[in-house]
Amino acid sequence: MKTNNKPMESWITYAILSMVFAGVTAIFAKYGLERVNADLGLVIRTAIIFVLVLLTAFLGNSFSEISSLTRRHVLFLVASGVTAYLSWLFYFRALKDGLVTYVATIDKASIVVTLALSFLLLKEPLKPQVLLGGGLVLAGIVVLVWK
Repeated sequence: MKTNNKPMESWITYAILSMVFAGVTAIFAKYGLERVNADLGLVIRTAIIFVLVLLTAFLGNSFSEISSLTRRHVLFLVASGVTAYLSWLFYFRALKDGLVTYVATIDKASIVVTLALSFLLLKEPLKPQVLLGGGLVLAGIVVLVWK
């Protein structure tokens, strides 16, 4: 029997790590928001993220590529920053008052929005397994919030 010893692609490893850290983040944030205003909690979290991202960029020499940025790149990165801010703002407000199990699950259902936009705007392929997975996520949200 032949086995495939091909290493996992790095993006898959990064995505799995992102999933794990995002899950832990919600728990830490819920504890951190006890008796703390959600917006103040977001400020503290964002300040830490800013410092760490800046440090990572400096250590990785990322600023050497700044000349390759176009106006279009900057526009979309700014738009991404604004939408990330809005996502975090509402996430922290929901997390402050809601149950982590509900808030985190509903938040992660953003995958349905991402899938729809990736099909429509990025023209990514509509594969059956992606449609099924997105449908199951959507069904899970309906079950979760059903009264």
